[in-house]
Amino acid sequence: MVRIHRDIDVVSMAKIVVKGEGMPKPIGPYSPAIKAGDFVFCAGQVGRDPATGEMGMTIEEQTRQALVNLQTILEAAGASLEDAVKTTVFMADMNEFSRMNEEYTKSFPRDPPARSTVGVALPSGIRVEIELVAYVGAK
Repeated sequence: MVRIHRDIDVVSMAKIVVKGEGMPKPIGPYSPAIKAGDFVFCAGQVGRDPATGEMGMTIEEQTRQALVNLQTILEAAGASLEDAVKTTVFMADMNEFSRMNEEYTKSFPRDPPARSTVGVALPSGIRVEIELVAYVGAK
């Protein structure tokens, strides 16, 4: 513990890179996820199957695969989608929101995490990217 002010103590926490079998490989200089304290911070995942490299064609397929990829990463960190507290969904076409939302809801049937959804320019062929923060302190 480090005291930064007479009334504030800060607990130092380790930053752990999450690694595991079947996880999507980063395509740049970033980690798929970082565990810091009681939280797991997952990098944005797209609808690419890590085993085949194939990208889903529809917003539903890409949303489903992005969430499968996040589940795989969370399992490597000792967590699951049920532990998600916040997601951010990046969409190339906000006109597909209701279709994305219908698929997304299947992964969070009860007590869904807080969520922001924004329209952005994504690389060619990518319709959706989802990043996630999970709380694992209660485990």
